[in-house]
Amino acid sequence: MNLRRRLAAAAASGLALALGASVLAAAPANATSSAPTGTRSLASVLLSDGNRFDHNGRDYDIVTEAALAVLAAKPHSPVGVLTDGKVALTAFLPRDNAFKKLVKELTGSYPRSEKAAFNAVAGLGIDTVETVLLYHVVPGATITKKAAFKADGAKLTTAQGGTITVDVYRWHGKRIKLKDADRNDRDPRIVRFDINKKNKQIAHGIDRVLRPLDLP
Repeated sequence: MNLRRRLAAAAASGLALALGASVLAAAPANATSSAPTGTRSLASVLLSDGNRFDHNGRDYDIVTEAALAVLAAKPHSPVGVLTDGKVALTAFLPRDNAFKKLVKELTGSYPRSEKAAFNAVAGLGIDTVETVLLYHVVPGATITKKAAFKADGAKLTTAQGGTITVDVYRWHGKRIKLKDADRNDRDPRIVRFDINKKNKQIAHGIDRVLRPLDLP
């Protein structure tokens, strides 16, 4: 079964699309920093640049539009936690180029624009997009860069219900990869740290999209 069908099947099977109490203790104690007090939401950060598709593959227009599309279709989606700065969480945000890489694997063609990439992602269906987005959110934990580098091997439970593993390794200094449920694809690397630092909601930029399934 190809990537598109497997992700769609995952969404249809009801993969833990709820921000339940069982995932609020998402990160082990050694992966969380002292609790910050700021309440600026990640949604406000993502929308602060005007949120337009552009030619900057290193920003986050596609993931922002994907979250907005989910909330427009499903106003009560758990994705809405990104708008509540009082709720602590850590999000791993795929850069626009990360989604282009995913679309290349979905379709065999690298999209020419961010809009084309977004349209391809949206074509997976809103439930599938929701599933994938929630797999990028670790609720209940504000994990800073400093804490992340001390968390080698930590398994983080996501709002989707699956887990990702922190892999601290050395390559021209210390770096971090995130091991997702897919054993066949390259693991995303964190390429930007501490977006929205000093707030309860923090994010780190990654260079690939995390996959909640082991895909062929």
